[in-house]
Amino acid sequence: QVQLAEAGGGLVQAGGSLRLSCAASGRFYSSNTMGWFRQAPGKEREFVAAIVWGSDYTNYADSVKGRFTISRDNAKNTGYLQMNSLKPDDTAVYYCAAGWVAASNKQSHYEYWGQGTQVTVSS
Repeated sequence: QVQLAEAGGGLVQAGGSLRLSCAASGRFYSSNTMGWFRQAPGKEREFVAAIVWGSDYTNYADSVKGRFTISRDNAKNTGYLQMNSLKPDDTAVYYCAAGWVAASNKQSHYEYWGQGTQVTVSS
């Protein structure tokens, strides 16, 4: 079992920044992948970014490349999503997830999910 707890969401103006965190506990290993997904109102949940926990291998959705950065702190067993140059289209509930397929962008490859944190970007 893996438990995930997100934090760091909030309201920010367009062009601003936020950093989300995801604390992992339980059976979370270096071979795991931590991913971030988001779901906007009335839309399907979509992939944002992923990182293989034991390496620097990352994967990003095209819509966030160059603006978002995924990282991890092994000592704290915590992942981060640094979001810069935020746009109103980034407004969504952001979820972190844990899985076994390296940096996958597919929801079905993630077994454990956090409860989500709301990010709202005002124009």
